[in-house]
Amino acid sequence: MRILPSPEEGFRSVVNQAIDQAKDKAPSAEAMAVRWIERTRPVWAWLAREWRRMGTAAALLIIVGLMLHAMFGANGMVIYRQKRDEMQTLQQEVERLQKENNQYADQIKSLKSDPAAIEKEAREQLHYTRRGEIIYVAPDPPQKPPTGRAQK
Repeated sequence: MRILPSPEEGFRSVVNQAIDQAKDKAPSAEAMAVRWIERTRPVWAWLAREWRRMGTAAALLIIVGLMLHAMFGANGMVIYRQKRDEMQTLQQEVERLQKENNQYADQIKSLKSDPAAIEKEAREQLHYTRRGEIIYVAPDPPQKPPTGRAQK
């Protein structure tokens, strides 16, 4: 003898109960759907009439947004021009430093091999002289006394 129903019988009874409840509530659900459709009919009619205008307005808003982003966004034209100017400034500085570097390399090369360049540097920096030469050194110009304006 069996006390509990078999799994198939239990499932069937649950499904049958749900179907019976749905059959009972079907007319009220249909009536509610009809009421909802009747209440929203003016909105749907308005959307059907105005869909072109709304689509055009949405497209214009998207285009304006994309244009603003292209001009003023993180990688927009304004930033691009600033970065291009910065790059040109840095390239000019690199060229200037390269020229300066080449001058120093030439000066080092001449100091290693050219006796005239070695003598010139010794005379200027170390104040060396040949026999019989006299060097006249001009005194530094006097400095102006402080006026006191910079203290404020």
